[in-house]
Amino acid sequence: ILPDLVQMLNSDGSRYQFVIGPRLGRSVSTEQYAFVFDANRVEHDPTSTGTIQDPRDLMHREPLVARFRSRTEPPERAFTFWLVNVHTDPDDVPTEMAALADVFEVMQTARPYEDDVILLGDLNANERQMGRFAQMPGLRWVVGGGVMTNTRQTKAYDNILFCAPKTGEFTGRWGVFGFETVFGLSRDQALRVSDHLPVWAEFDAWEGGTSRRAEVDPGFRR
Repeated sequence: ILPDLVQMLNSDGSRYQFVIGPRLGRSVSTEQYAFVFDANRVEHDPTSTGTIQDPRDLMHREPLVARFRSRTEPPERAFTFWLVNVHTDPDDVPTEMAALADVFEVMQTARPYEDDVILLGDLNANERQMGRFAQMPGLRWVVGGGVMTNTRQTKAYDNILFCAPKTGEFTGRWGVFGFETVFGLSRDQALRVSDHLPVWAEFDAWEGGTSRRAEVDPGFRR
């Protein structure tokens, strides 16, 4: 599916690429995580991609992580960040949210020169079900205030989380893309696309306005 999608996106001369993980799941219903990105605007650290280890089997589908950098000149000042992609199981939300809090803390120190960690995906949890995330100093999630993220507009399952003091590149702009309304679809047509709406957030392309990226980051090819 993803090669076909990217081929369609690139038919106008664009340069989209994707990173995909292995099939995961405890049952026959397995899933794959992926990142699709515009390679003209963002570059991927080829040494960074991996699936989080879960030796106690707390999660049905362990998160996929990868590191990216915005394309800027000079590249040493570009915003770099981890993305942690996850889909929790709706029957084990408290357990998996607790495990994800551990994952988030581990990723903040996974590399000594990277503390920007953005966790995103279908959490099957609203802002009142964040568990230990709610006790983390400075932790922010963008979807709140009664905004719904499923196509039927009855649940707030999807979100984007990060530590606001460390990830000051967040511009404050975010939203839920209501493709049913934008494209004039019926509810049945929209549900054939997905039972979830895309959630987005905007981050500045420059690394926090600081000089802590003065040396070449070893994870990215020049």
